[in-house]
Amino acid sequence: MDISHLAEHLGTVGGVAASFFVVATCTMRTMIPLRVFGMLANLMLMITALPLHNFLQFGLHAGLFFLNGYRLHQMLLLVREVKKSVNGDLSMDWLKPFMTKRKCEAGEMLFYKNEKAETMFYIVSGRYRLVESGIELPIGALVGELGMLSPSNERTQSLECIENGTVLSVSYRQVEELYVQNPEFGFYFLRLASARLFQNIGKLEERLAETAAPVMSPRRA
Repeated sequence: MDISHLAEHLGTVGGVAASFFVVATCTMRTMIPLRVFGMLANLMLMITALPLHNFLQFGLHAGLFFLNGYRLHQMLLLVREVKKSVNGDLSMDWLKPFMTKRKCEAGEMLFYKNEKAETMFYIVSGRYRLVESGIELPIGALVGELGMLSPSNERTQSLECIENGTVLSVSYRQVEELYVQNPEFGFYFLRLASARLFQNIGKLEERLAETAAPVMSPRRA
């Protein structure tokens, strides 16, 4: 058997294997295994292209292989960072690559109470205040995420910028897409949002206790 026939047989075997991986991707419901099988299909098509000297096919699937690899790395990193956030200080740094920068000026309202909620914000710089409660949010705080979990998807308070700064925004649609693509991410995001909800409840209880303390203390004669 000469080299040309060997290359032809290798091409056939590689093509069948690649077809198997392509078909397998159609059965995947989550993004991580989809990327893995996509990379395997790209790899098989690269291998079959070399004996046939089909450099156009090789270059195309080499590019797709590295693109799928990058997206896979990004998703795995996202899941890892969410896990760290849940078990650590609830940092939202893991979400930054999916967010859009927005500059805010003093006096600007980022959203109003009872309006439809579609976006959450991560505070990078400046000062911001929840109008109804008077709570000033620190740098690094996430605000607006609970509207995603609300049955009516409405804002519970208004948010005002009181000193020029920058925020990062991400739409609920983007977060939902990440949730659908990776159930593990969705699970940890729900845990993270729940933890933040309990934090807010704890702060509210502290404020109520501080308000009630002077009332309950004995009056001076």
